[in-house]
Amino acid sequence: MENEKVSILIVEDDMIIAANLSIQLTSLGYEVAGILPRGEEAIMHVREHSPQLLLMDINLKGALSGIDTAKAIQKYIDIPIIYLTANSDDATFEKAKETHPKAFITKPFNKLSLQRTIALVVEEMKKGNNSHQNTQHIEILEDRIFVRHNGRMEKLLLEDILYIEADRNYCILITPKIKHILTCTLKVMEEKLPKSSFIRVHRSFIINISKLDVLGDGHLEIGRKVIPIGKSHKELLLNRIQTI
Repeated sequence: MENEKVSILIVEDDMIIAANLSIQLTSLGYEVAGILPRGEEAIMHVREHSPQLLLMDINLKGALSGIDTAKAIQKYIDIPIIYLTANSDDATFEKAKETHPKAFITKPFNKLSLQRTIALVVEEMKKGNNSHQNTQHIEILEDRIFVRHNGRMEKLLLEDILYIEADRNYCILITPKIKHILTCTLKVMEEKLPKSSFIRVHRSFIINISKLDVLGDGHLEIGRKVIPIGKSHKELLLNRIQTI
């Protein structure tokens, strides 16, 4: 995991501080995924874009604090969090600890402390990826998938999955009502899902073949989603369709 490949979302309601953070992160070789002032916006952004690291101000203005925002995000995805805080009181620290942040950066911060803190967290992330510590435990039964998340097993019926899309080291399971983001690779999902129902059609997509609506020359459609078909996967897909 090189610096330039690490995308960091800044959640900070002081735009001067946020802009300064963005400039410094960019100069250090990181990708700034966005600057957002509100927790609600951060939750939506993480759902749609899956940044790899959050720089989160604890005392956000609005309905959600930084800690509330972190808890909401962690309900569906585990993502490393570094808190930015001007408060060093014990009560705030203890409450923030419940979300298991990777680090705290106290305001006002300097470039050196920012650089060292993020470098240490990124190094930890890299070790976690290499040892698969960040891969969620997944159990698949005949008709459903169980994903261990925040200490409990969550159920998802296989028949409800339309397709699965890769996003770096994440998998996004798409259903008609909601999408689930898992911290595992598409290859892991391909190995675990029943081949009778699911087939890899592209390096970034696995589909539930029973949900196929349209098959084109170089693409297919499920619902309104247009999914490319990789050349190396096309023959297998056509053979599978002919046997249905």
